[in-house]
Amino acid sequence: MNHSAAPSASGDRIAQIRASIPSSVRLIAVTKGFPAAAIRTAYAAGIRDFGENRIQEALDKQAELQDLSDITWHLIGHLQSNKATKAVESFDWIHSVDSLKLAERLDRLAAEQGRSPKVCLQVKLRPDPSKYGWSAETLLQDLPILNQLQHLKICGLMAIPPLNLDDAETLMVFQDTYQLGQSINQLNLNNLQIQELSMGMSADYPLAIQAGSTMIRLGRLLFGERT
Repeated sequence: MNHSAAPSASGDRIAQIRASIPSSVRLIAVTKGFPAAAIRTAYAAGIRDFGENRIQEALDKQAELQDLSDITWHLIGHLQSNKATKAVESFDWIHSVDSLKLAERLDRLAAEQGRSPKVCLQVKLRPDPSKYGWSAETLLQDLPILNQLQHLKICGLMAIPPLNLDDAETLMVFQDTYQLGQSINQLNLNNLQIQELSMGMSADYPLAIQAGSTMIRLGRLLFGERT
């Protein structure tokens, strides 16, 4: 599928998929590698949440789509610290906060910019050399410092299971993420409550919803294969 075909091909499919997802689950359309026209098609089908992996690509699309003023922009890709300023400026949500150092930097930048982005803490609950994120143990150790951050709204966990797991193993990763969120909430931290779970992509989102996901990130399922 080429990029120019993606928008016209996907409008009905997007509406059908959106209608099939529980109303309690936020559908984030992942538009990495697709043009602004694809976002307009999804917007017309009722989607208002859009996820991008790369900041410059997102900025270009945001400039093209300024007339769609009620879009909520989600940064879902790995965030390098040298791109953190633009991330705070340009996104409502940052899902991929994967270290204490990055969280502290984002908090300082949010203070400087007078912004308070919502963030998810990315966790890695299984060995996976291709992914970033906290282990459960390290996150629990870092919570007292994270709880002191004043300018980020830390309100969720993000999880991406390793590739090549079977369904039972994938479900267990999602269930473990849910349980970690519950454990954090039982600590009754004043600035940090896990209300959102960003879990599930095109291949595994039904399992994520089964485990309690509140935000799923769908790209290929909505728009087809990227070229």
